[in-house]
Amino acid sequence: MTLQVEALEANQSLLDAVLLLRKSGFRHIPVLDQGRLAGVITERDLWRFSPTMLIPLSQKDYNRVFEETTIGKVMTREPQTIAPDAPLTAAVDLMFQNRLGCLPVMEADQLVGIITVRDMLRALNDLIAPTSSLPNAPD
Repeated sequence: MTLQVEALEANQSLLDAVLLLRKSGFRHIPVLDQGRLAGVITERDLWRFSPTMLIPLSQKDYNRVFEETTIGKVMTREPQTIAPDAPLTAAVDLMFQNRLGCLPVMEADQLVGIITVRDMLRALNDLIAPTSSLPNAPD
């Protein structure tokens, strides 16, 4: 589980999401609305929303789309969550059955972390080769 979670607010722009995803190297960012988890914005959400090359837009208009559209309009709403004391197998099952790339970890309505596929692979590596030292990197 990643404990140092950076989150964005639903009323922030898509440009803010793009910049944080680039800066952090993460692929999933929890989205809050007045401090409560409202959704998750992912690279995939942004790709799906992005105007295609088939739509003739100037660079200025393309940028304006990302500056004027809020994260709340594009994010995945009401994401599946998990408690910090849930067994790893429960997280694996939720992620596999629902084809999720991440699970926000919630404790008493507070975001306390996020579990990603990368975290799962790290845990698997620790079980298979406990002496291996994978570098700590963003999800």
